[in-house]
Amino acid sequence: MEQQNSKKQQVRSMFNNIAHRYDFLNHFLSAGIDYSWRRKAIKLMGRKNPKTILDVATGTGDLAIEALKINPEKIIGVDIAEDMLEFGRKKLTEKKLQDKITLETGDSENLRFGDASFDAVMVAFGVRNFENLEKGLSEMFRVINQNGQVMILEFSKPKKFPVKQLYNFYFRFILPSLGKMISGDSSAYTYLPESVGKFPDGDAFLNILQKIGFKEVKQIKLTFGIASIYWGLKAS
Repeated sequence: MEQQNSKKQQVRSMFNNIAHRYDFLNHFLSAGIDYSWRRKAIKLMGRKNPKTILDVATGTGDLAIEALKINPEKIIGVDIAEDMLEFGRKKLTEKKLQDKITLETGDSENLRFGDASFDAVMVAFGVRNFENLEKGLSEMFRVINQNGQVMILEFSKPKKFPVKQLYNFYFRFILPSLGKMISGDSSAYTYLPESVGKFPDGDAFLNILQKIGFKEVKQIKLTFGIASIYWGLKAS
């Protein structure tokens, strides 16, 4: 339990520390590819026309803002890092979107919402930060309506030469140095490749989703396998 508590606190502190540069670093370090990843993920979700959406580990709300394109009635974003949420709220105010998206402090593993509260639950680059992955996914499953969907966008580990070698070099050496230089935080962008390396991606993650109870699970690889969309349905 001590180790679990330290991870949650580490994640909260780390993202609070880099909140002021988080959006810039996301787009800069991915060369802007993250925009297209979010677009594809939301387009996939839009096929089922969800009206109520929960964005877990919302950060500064980029995925929630993208999700407005599929015309939901309500989007709620939750995150444990309050500083990230504050930057997200400022962004919503600047874009005049504060009436369409609500951002609030919340723990992904102890969601305050009742059973079957949302048509869809989504996460972008957040599940690998869960203290207890299965508990967080189970909470997401619980708050999804029957026949509702889960959509998870997350980094993957490319398998093919030379993408695998280039990706590993960039993640281990270039990204931590650039991240530290721009954000002033030495731990956040060292943690990123470590967390991606430990994450059970691909079939291993699909198996976990099935274990939780999701049906028709699938993985859609993006940009040579650098990232993936994972999708599942809550159905009897």
